[in-house]
Amino acid sequence: MAEITHPPMDQLQDLEFCIDSNPPWAETILLAFQNYILMLGTSVMIPSLLVPAMGGSDGDKARVIQTLLFVAGINTLLQALFGTRLPAIVGGSYAYVIPIAYIINDSSLQQISDRNERFIQTMQAIQGALIVASSIQIVLGYSQVWGLFSRFFSPLGIAPVVALVGLGLFERGFPLLGNCVEIGLPMLLLVIGVSQYLKHVRPLRDLPIFERFPVLICVSIIWMYSLILTASGAYRNKPNTTQLSCRTDRANLISTAPWFKFPYPLQWGPPTFSAGHSFAMMSAVLVSMVESTGAYKAASRLAIATPPPAYVLSRGIGWQGIGILLDGLFGTGTGSTVSVENVGLLGLTRVGSRRVVQISAAFMMFFSTLGKFGAVFASIPFPIFAALYCIVFGLVASVGLSFLQFTNMNCMRNLVITGLSLFLGISIPQFFNEYWNPTHRGLVHTNAGWFNAFLNTIFSSPATVGLIVAVFLDNTLEVEKSKKDRGMPWWVKFRTFRGDSRNEEFYTLPFNLNRFFPPT
Repeated sequence: MAEITHPPMDQLQDLEFCIDSNPPWAETILLAFQNYILMLGTSVMIPSLLVPAMGGSDGDKARVIQTLLFVAGINTLLQALFGTRLPAIVGGSYAYVIPIAYIINDSSLQQISDRNERFIQTMQAIQGALIVASSIQIVLGYSQVWGLFSRFFSPLGIAPVVALVGLGLFERGFPLLGNCVEIGLPMLLLVIGVSQYLKHVRPLRDLPIFERFPVLICVSIIWMYSLILTASGAYRNKPNTTQLSCRTDRANLISTAPWFKFPYPLQWGPPTFSAGHSFAMMSAVLVSMVESTGAYKAASRLAIATPPPAYVLSRGIGWQGIGILLDGLFGTGTGSTVSVENVGLLGLTRVGSRRVVQISAAFMMFFSTLGKFGAVFASIPFPIFAALYCIVFGLVASVGLSFLQFTNMNCMRNLVITGLSLFLGISIPQFFNEYWNPTHRGLVHTNAGWFNAFLNTIFSSPATVGLIVAVFLDNTLEVEKSKKDRGMPWWVKFRTFRGDSRNEEFYTLPFNLNRFFPPT
């Protein structure tokens, strides 16, 4: 048999900067701004979807986007300093859409005739639900319960989960790109060409600009192209859906955003609390916890770090719970999770530096207070972001599959678990999503609306379904006989903080805080 030329490797070697190494300052600032631009897609799309349904105006939508970006900056900074310390951006999450739609359709809110009053009261109800539901992640994180549960993970069990964190977002890719194919398709082809075929071309001798800044270069070119199409009247007589996707002036963000607005807690008034709303929101908190766990595993690999041990993972989930609490206090209109697209960007640029993400958090807070300037960037047509998602989500999925190198994929047991968890992780959520829309309650439709929202949210998440299937099968099928096949000899050293000497380098708290919060 020929010699194996690609043995399993703890860390990726094809990256320029790891979690603790930093590019030059000018390069770092441009990379941070690139991260900010990429996370705008989700930060604009979620409020654009939810605020009109809540009864809000374009001005309300602009304020919610500003608030979401501001709190995302705070949460990212907290996570990078005191949480997992991985270069992961924390932003708005689609996982919260189903329970928020349940709150929006509450009969007591729908009967309010004044749209502005309905928007305010709905926002207050969402805030109350987020504040209560955040306790789930805070408790599971700081009590180390989530870390204890992670001891059931193995490379075989975690690979489908991380893969589904990327693959499960396929509806945000080409389907949305196709809403304006004359903008989205050139963007997709240009990003592939610039980042892959031109990456070795160096107009500046010491800086591979095409590899480092594909998002900035391609977004600038296609955005200008879309501005020309809009100004020339190319979409004047097109259907409204086409105009919303293609035009650069349809979101009304620039005209309605204030020049300066500093988001502050309870800016929409005091939150209101309802047991049903809170229980429904807890399902999204659980889903975001699973999805973030997968994203942290991918980010650690793309930052040339070791997989976060149980203690660090719990610490990160605890701080993420604090982030959801801040979402509720400030009124972002949705909860938080790790931005999957920005995790993929680490691999696309081959830069996993923590400092880049910390400076990106500063950009989020800065541009969210200067409303007009931030709104200019937020007016980028969404098919441009969808083209980027096709690449970065796919990259995260492939990082998840790379964990399989530590397992025996010539073993039928492993093939069954991997295939079943991947297939059901895509198939079951697709089945649930076919039955759900904001007015119809979904596949589960009992008389208890909160129960419907809870189950529909759980089973609409590919990563959550994948985790349930993969971890259950991996820990019940021939467990003792299959330790080597599952990859446990490699994985076991990353379970504890002291298990690998590199953990201290990557995950030790700053300012010598480990003296007061020693790893357990």
